[in-house]
Amino acid sequence: MTTFDVNAILSSTAYGSDGDKIGKVEQVFLDDNSGEPTFLTVNTGLFGAKENFVPVKGASQDGDRVVLPYTKDVVKDAPKVDADQHLSPAEEEELYRYYELNYEGGRTAGTDRDRNAAAAGTAGAAGTAATGRDRDVAADRERTAADQDRRVAAGEDASVVRHEERLNVGTEEREAGHARLRKYVVTDHETVDVPVEREEVTVERTPLNGTEARVDNGVIGEEEVDVTLHEERPVVEKEAVAVEEVGLNKQTVQETQRVEADVQKEQVDVETDADRDLPRH
Repeated sequence: MTTFDVNAILSSTAYGSDGDKIGKVEQVFLDDNSGEPTFLTVNTGLFGAKENFVPVKGASQDGDRVVLPYTKDVVKDAPKVDADQHLSPAEEEELYRYYELNYEGGRTAGTDRDRNAAAAGTAGAAGTAATGRDRDVAADRERTAADQDRRVAAGEDASVVRHEERLNVGTEEREAGHARLRKYVVTDHETVDVPVEREEVTVERTPLNGTEARVDNGVIGEEEVDVTLHEERPVVEKEAVAVEEVGLNKQTVQETQRVEADVQKEQVDVETDADRDLPRH
């Protein structure tokens, strides 16, 4: 991790040891003596509201991903350290102790921007790098004031740079629930009317006048004739047939949610020596 591209890492996204996304890498803190990276700060809150320090030791870089040897919960619960200033030995020791690493005392760490400011003979807190947002407002004001004094002494026009905060609103994906398909059996009672037929016996009598051919030989006696009757009855059979296929489809529904936050901006007032009731030199 000591040989990674600082500019590339500042536009990377940090992931935990379990593969979960933690947040965007905001700053890289370098050792004052060796110049090697010692800490990263990772944005773990909404709208950039919270940065947490993570030791570089054990981390790896994979393109635009930084894989940390800690889970997201561990990083989010790290001790709160002001990310806008130079780290003190006590703060470093507290962070090393939290992450269960051996602390080599006597060294402090600052961002690469902080190191450049020290080389130029100015003192300031650590600022952001390659993020487009100036987090080191106090240091900027100090440098601006010194530059204005130089311009006034040289007879040049004086100016100030006015800053204001803007809301950078984004979204994050989270698990909202589960949908399951469960098949179960219910019993319905059905009634069906089925038409059926059956045979019935009717008695038909035909009078004879005595001249018809005799089929009984004129013998009087008992006789029995058997007739077979038929009828239909309903027969019920059941079979299982496929009637419908039910599936689940995911779709993305877009809606608008309102977020509110307080932002600060700078205003510029002009003040002369007469306003301050001070003698002019």
